[in-house]
Amino acid sequence: MNDMSGHHFASHSAPADVERRAPFPPDDNASRPIGVVLEIAGSNSQIALDLQRLSECTADADGAIALSGQVGSQVKIRTMDGWLLAAIRDQRQDRRADGGSVLAHIDFVGEGGEERLTGRIMSFQRGVTRYPMSGALVYPATSEDLRQIHASDAGTSVTVGTVYPTGDIRAALNVDALLGKHFALLGSTGTGKSTAAALILHRICEKAPQGHVVMIDPHGEYAAAFQDAGTIFDVGNLQMPYWLMNFEEHCEVLLNSTGQEWQEDADILAKCLLAARSRNRLAQVIGKITVDSPIPYLLSDLGAILQDEAGKLDKATSTAPYKRIKTKIEELKADPRYQFMFSGMLVGDTMAEFIAKIFRMPGEGRPISIIDVSGVPSDITSTVVAVLSRLVFDFAIWGRKESTRPILLVCEEAHRYVPSEQHADGAAVARVLSRIAKEGRKYGISLGLITQRPSDLAEGVLSQCGTIISMRLNNDRDQNFVKAAMPEGARGFLDSIPALRNRECIICGEGVTIPVRVTFDDLEPAKRPASADPSFTALWGEPVSDEGAVDRIVQRWRAQGK
Repeated sequence: MNDMSGHHFASHSAPADVERRAPFPPDDNASRPIGVVLEIAGSNSQIALDLQRLSECTADADGAIALSGQVGSQVKIRTMDGWLLAAIRDQRQDRRADGGSVLAHIDFVGEGGEERLTGRIMSFQRGVTRYPMSGALVYPATSEDLRQIHASDAGTSVTVGTVYPTGDIRAALNVDALLGKHFALLGSTGTGKSTAAALILHRICEKAPQGHVVMIDPHGEYAAAFQDAGTIFDVGNLQMPYWLMNFEEHCEVLLNSTGQEWQEDADILAKCLLAARSRNRLAQVIGKITVDSPIPYLLSDLGAILQDEAGKLDKATSTAPYKRIKTKIEELKADPRYQFMFSGMLVGDTMAEFIAKIFRMPGEGRPISIIDVSGVPSDITSTVVAVLSRLVFDFAIWGRKESTRPILLVCEEAHRYVPSEQHADGAAVARVLSRIAKEGRKYGISLGLITQRPSDLAEGVLSQCGTIISMRLNNDRDQNFVKAAMPEGARGFLDSIPALRNRECIICGEGVTIPVRVTFDDLEPAKRPASADPSFTALWGEPVSDEGAVDRIVQRWRAQGK
C-alpha cells in the first residue's frame, strides 16, 4: 500500500457494505473516497490524497467538501462500525506517484457512528477508541457532518459565530466546560480581541443573568460595552478599604526600601500592623488574629504605633525605618489619587458589603462587574488587582462550608499581572493569579486570561487553561508559545493563526467538541468596547469643532480625575 505509483482513488469502488449503507449518486463527492490511509502511528498517522479527486471537490457546492485536503480541513475515515474524524496537519507532494497524489499527516480528533440512510456522522464523541487499518479509505467531511459534530446542547452552550468555511453552521461554546477549566483569549492588537471578549461575556451573561463575573479592565474599554448588563466600578465609586490588604500587599504599597533595609522595614511593619488591627473590637471578639486578618484599623492608629515604637529605647534599629513608613502613610492619606482606597471614610467594617457588590451577590440581572483600573495610580495598580483577585480566591476557600456559587474572574492584559520569569518583579498579583490558575477550579473559581502577548505570560499559566481561543498572532514567539500549549488535535490549525482575518479565531480544548476555526458574530455597536481605532484621515480632514476641549482636559489633568 505504500507504493503510491499510479494510484487513482476515484476509480476504486467502495466495498459492497458501503454501497448498501450509503446509496449516494455516483457523482456525489461525499460518497467517493479522496484518499487512503498509509500509516497509523498515533499523532504521526499518514494518508495519501488523490489530486484529481481533490480538484473535483473544489467545485463542490458544499464548502466543507470544497476545502477537502487543505491544511486544517477535516476528513473522515471509515472504520468497521462508523467514522473516524481527522484534521489534516500538513501535506507534501508524493514524488513516487508521478505527481498524482499528495501525502499528509493527520491528527485524529474523534469518532462517531454512521447514519444508515445518509452515511453521515452521528453521535460524535471526542477521542478515539479504535484506530483504522492501513488501506482504509478517506472521505471528505461534509457540512452536514460538521453540523452534527458541532451540534450543541442549548441548555449549557452559547453560540458566538459560524464554523469556517460554512456560513450557517453555528459555533458554540459549552459554558460549563469553558469556565470549569479556565480559558484564554489571545490575539495581536487590532484583531478584534476586545470585541470578541465582550461578545463571549455578553452571551454568557445572557445565558446566566444571575451569574457572578468580575472583570479587570486596565484601559477603561469595557464600561461602554456593559452599561446595561453590568455594574461599572472605577476610582470614583470603587471605595476599596485599605485594610483588606494582607501583609504582603501592605509591603508593596508602604515600603520603598530594598535589600537589608526592606527586611528591617517589613519586620517593623508586621509588628505595628498587627498591633493596629488588634485595637479593633472585632479582634477582641475573635481572639487570636494574624497580620493578614482582614480586620479594620485606623491609619492614624498605625502611625501612632509607629511613632511610639520609634521612641522606645530598646528598639533594635534607628528611627529611620519608622519614619520612612510613617511618611509613606501620610503621603497616601494626603494624595487625592489614592482616596478611593486610603480615605478616612473607609474605616468601617464594610467587608461583606464590598464583596457583595463586587461579586454581584445578588446580581439583580447585572451579573458582571467591570473594575476600571485605568484611573488607579500606576504604582499601586498591580496591588489593587492583587487584592481583588485574592478576595475572589479567599472567598471561595472560606466559603467551602456554604452553598457558594462559582465566580468568573476575567483579567485583561494578563501578561502585565502574571509575567514570565524574565519579566517578573515579585509582585503579589502574579502569585495569586498563578494560584487561581492552578487551584481555582477546585473551589469554583474560573479564570479568563486575555492578552496580546502570550509569550510574556508566566510559564505554565497558559497550560492551565482548558480552552484556548486564538485570534491572529503576528509575533513568532507568541505563535510558538501557543503551539506548545495547544493539544495535538489542533496542530492542523496552528499554521493558519498568522493568516486569520479580523474577527476570526481558532478555538480548541474543553469548550468545543473539536478544534474549530470560527468567524465571530458581529456585535451590536451598543455592546462593543471603546477600543475602536480612530480614523486619522477623517478626523484630520476636518477642523477642531470643540475649542473648549483642551481646557476641560487640563482641568481634569490637574484634578487627577475624570
